[in-house]
Amino acid sequence: MGRVLTRSEVLSLIPQQEPFRFVDEIVELSAERAVGAYRWRPDAAFYRGHFPGNPVTPGVLLVESMAQCGVVPMALFLFHRDADEAEAAKFQTLFTDAQVEFSGIVRPGERVTTESRALFYRRRKLRVEASMKTEDGRVVCSGQLAGMGVPR
Repeated sequence: MGRVLTRSEVLSLIPQQEPFRFVDEIVELSAERAVGAYRWRPDAAFYRGHFPGNPVTPGVLLVESMAQCGVVPMALFLFHRDADEAEAAKFQTLFTDAQVEFSGIVRPGERVTTESRALFYRRRKLRVEASMKTEDGRVVCSGQLAGMGVPR
């Protein structure tokens, strides 16, 4: 059987890297819940074109950050808990779908926290209920996201 990974071990296993990494820290992690945080870099290239003079973080990147802060770390935690290390290493987690509602915007430099709660996990498939908040507690988006473990 596998072993329980620490938050820092899980963070090091998240495959996305700069410039497409949107998680800085795993704050909390268990089989039922994940909390991750990210500060949006004011110098990110996409802000120059989304919307010049009044930059807003693209919604698709907010959803990607929700996945990297919730679905991916929780799935890695569960894969490594349930399988031996060699077997778990054969898979990577891919974000597969989302149903997300937007209720606010995120500006360059803002830090967001995503809280995710597992709805189901079986056969390397995970679905979570997630919400993203700014530091002042304002919810900017929420919904369900899913991912699955696929062979590397």
